[in-house]
Amino acid sequence: MAARSYDLVIVGMGSGGMVAAEFASTLDIKVAAVERDRVGGDCLWTGCVPSKALLASAKAANTIRHADRYGLPAIEPEIDTARVFERIRTIQGQLADADDNAQRFTDLGVDVCFGGARLTGPNSLEVEGIGELRGRFILLCAGSRPAVPELGGLERTGFLTSETLWDLERAPESMVVIGGGPISIELSQGLARLGVAVTVLQRGPQILPRDEPALVKRLTERIRSDGVNLVLGVETESVALKNGMKVVRGNAGGAQREWRAAEVFVGAGRHPNVEALGLEEVGVEVGPRGVVVDGAMRTRVKSIYAVGDLAGRFLFTHSAGYEAAAAVRNMFFPGSAVAPCLVPWCTFTDPELAHAGLTEAQARREHGDDAVKVHVHDLAHSDRARADSSGEGEIRIVTAKERIVGAHALTPGAGELIHELSLAIREKLKLRDLGGLVHVYPTISTGIGLLAGEAGYERAQRLGFLVRSRA
Repeated sequence: MAARSYDLVIVGMGSGGMVAAEFASTLDIKVAAVERDRVGGDCLWTGCVPSKALLASAKAANTIRHADRYGLPAIEPEIDTARVFERIRTIQGQLADADDNAQRFTDLGVDVCFGGARLTGPNSLEVEGIGELRGRFILLCAGSRPAVPELGGLERTGFLTSETLWDLERAPESMVVIGGGPISIELSQGLARLGVAVTVLQRGPQILPRDEPALVKRLTERIRSDGVNLVLGVETESVALKNGMKVVRGNAGGAQREWRAAEVFVGAGRHPNVEALGLEEVGVEVGPRGVVVDGAMRTRVKSIYAVGDLAGRFLFTHSAGYEAAAAVRNMFFPGSAVAPCLVPWCTFTDPELAHAGLTEAQARREHGDDAVKVHVHDLAHSDRARADSSGEGEIRIVTAKERIVGAHALTPGAGELIHELSLAIREKLKLRDLGGLVHVYPTISTGIGLLAGEAGYERAQRLGFLVRSRA
């Protein structure tokens, strides 16, 4: 069978691949996309969409349970997690039918091919059941999968991951979660609110180690108040099956302990899908975090680019899409885009925890103690938060020599308000510059305006000697 030739061949139709395919379809080029499983990738089928749908149900249950906070009768909700999981699958199906489907991309002029792909040269790859595809450029968007730690008995006993949890008809009655990263913490709070007995075993001294410690500490208290048994400083050692229950054994505080549950969930990070692509055979360099790329998202092989989890820069859906668009631009409009260095993120707990730029500790290491100041707005002083009975949390803005270098929010809708602060970091704005923007009242974002106003007042006070009373 003769090879098919294209200007661009995209491998993987998850978040990055879909953005690349849609963007490329607007150009006067011939495009093919290869997918080994389902269009939509992890985000739709095992990541963002199912987890956020579960969290929405969990938040509704929690609101009913604590309705007395709003002057309404508090009622313990009757929860059938089978109905919750059915709702999740319905939402996934709706999204797949609307936007994340092969026919939509076919209608855009993209040749969609299903099958595993393996590179055979700098401009060619072999697709199972299809044959050889040739491309002027090849964009790799093969994503990642849950990393599985080497624990004795884990494989034999069986475990869940973010990929397999959603295959269940209903949530398990109890679960031990290994790992305290964003996926684990979101699911743990959500499932606990839905009546699942959840224990989280975290190796380090805090959950969410990449986030601002002061806010993580407050979130930890909130998660525990929701019923999650959070155990820190645990070295997990083995997993076994005993009397129909799964038993995780480990060391906590120098003592041997056991934790029992109906299921074990492994949330120990992600591993890039580099193994089956034939990368090193064609000269693509692979590092410990994934495919090695430059600022244009190009590999050592000039015709091959890699983005998203496969490249291991930032493991987020929004980052993968941005990188994919940048890669396509650089292929056909050389030098027109660079990979983002500032990528905000959000852990969608309740309240949400959002992050942009440097933490306080990072800022002090980079700029020195004398240059750094932390501006804090506690939600106890937020009119909107108090009106919504959600006054637990805060906004923290980190400045160095008065310029904003970091921003962190533990608030309702933190993922929405972080973008203003992320833009301020990118544009090297001073905090008082945000005082020139009128913030809608009453909103949680009003707190940003208040902090900016305080920074402006401080400057006015320093210049107070210029003001003379005429009274």
